[in-house]
Amino acid sequence: MRWMLLGFGIGAYAIGLMATAPATLVDAGLQRASDGRLRLADAQGTLWSGAGQIEMRDAGGRTGAVQSLAWLVRPASLLRGHLVYEVELDQAARRIPVTLSFSRIELADAEFTLPAAALGLAVPTLAPLRLTGDARLHVESLSVGRSGMQGNATLQWRAAGSALTPVSPLGEYEVRLKDDGAMVQASLRTLQGPLQLDGTGSWAKGSAPVFLATARIPPQYQQQLAPLLRLIAVERGAGSFELQVK
Repeated sequence: MRWMLLGFGIGAYAIGLMATAPATLVDAGLQRASDGRLRLADAQGTLWSGAGQIEMRDAGGRTGAVQSLAWLVRPASLLRGHLVYEVELDQAARRIPVTLSFSRIELADAEFTLPAAALGLAVPTLAPLRLTGDARLHVESLSVGRSGMQGNATLQWRAAGSALTPVSPLGEYEVRLKDDGAMVQASLRTLQGPLQLDGTGSWAKGSAPVFLATARIPPQYQQQLAPLLRLIAVERGAGSFELQVK
């Protein structure tokens, strides 16, 4: 009975902290984890229930993508020894469950849609192209703990385009990501469109990511698209380009 009372007291104390701790702590955590690339602006509420504007920023601190974010704890999850948050991004119809325990953060079957400009923030090499369209990220599973990160995700760039060319859309593309805890493997393929892209890459823990992609332009589009690709890639032949991201 004594241990039950002690456990109840600790649980009640933790709930009290979450109910009163300011939501601005979320911004501080995001800033540390992302080296300033993710921030929560206009944070309101507490760690238990709150809202704000999630911002993606480039290395210089300039904001390039903003979406509204809201969260709420499922109280019943406390009875199972962990916390489950319901996270709503940009007033989406479906909320994303995020599970927090003492050792890890987990989510599964989660989907996020962002403007394609966010790709230029994540991969600065692409920023000069002023990308347009939508980037849809589907997280099949993701687990982040003390031992590292494991998971699988698929990123699709739909209605892909660039503000620097009248050719629109350029196509639709997909990147598959697999993280086994030691290395992230990435593969790029073209789903449809005149600009054909494919590539592979890897990212070992403790080292910079390396990704090599090739682009092929059909003859009827070479005059319009070749100048665009020359901004970020090396021309290997008529209508053939190579892009390396490190």
